[in-house]
Amino acid sequence: MPLKAVLFDMDGVIVDTEPLHRKAYFKTFSELEINVSEDLYTSFTGASTKRVCETLIVQFNLNKTHEEIAKIKRAHFKDYFYNDDEFDLIPGVRNLIQHYHENGIKLILASSATMTTINMVFEKFGLEKYFSGKISGADLKESKPHPEVFLLAAEMADETPENCMVIEDSTNGILAAHRANIFCSAYRSPHSKNQDYTLANNVVSDYAELELDKISIYF
Repeated sequence: MPLKAVLFDMDGVIVDTEPLHRKAYFKTFSELEINVSEDLYTSFTGASTKRVCETLIVQFNLNKTHEEIAKIKRAHFKDYFYNDDEFDLIPGVRNLIQHYHENGIKLILASSATMTTINMVFEKFGLEKYFSGKISGADLKESKPHPEVFLLAAEMADETPENCMVIEDSTNGILAAHRANIFCSAYRSPHSKNQDYTLANNVVSDYAELELDKISIYF
């Protein structure tokens, strides 16, 4: 079963937007003049902006709508996205993407991020030309660990799941790939905290380890 397609998660795999979200949120908190503890902020992990804003309204008795708060946060995020010097692709991922592309492997982005954020990332870093398809959270009925995103991505690549590989960095993403019966390589980044790689078929901490000659033992 030759490898024909690689299905990339985005956040934590191609870029790490978490530090930007954090800066944008804390700037928003200070504008709203509320003091959000680290514990409360940590509890927002994986929650949608809407849910975070609704929680803040209740916790701090704010007289703003969740849309108004989200709008402030989004403006700060956009500002950091384009102007923060530390924001870049994850080390080694551009070389890996080019390597697959040059070797005729189809690339699909399978992310629960919004298409707006995906397009911002692709445009900023010039990734559009390498990928033959993109799936965002809005295209999905179910979220990870449900396998829907990866089954759709394999379909979009026009390949069977056994000819695909998923690159993921989170417990839920790895579980989703496992449930879709797709080979999963987990990327263990310096930022990944408390993620469970047990169900991954392969775990790497350097993208050079995912070049075709290195993973040919699996395919």
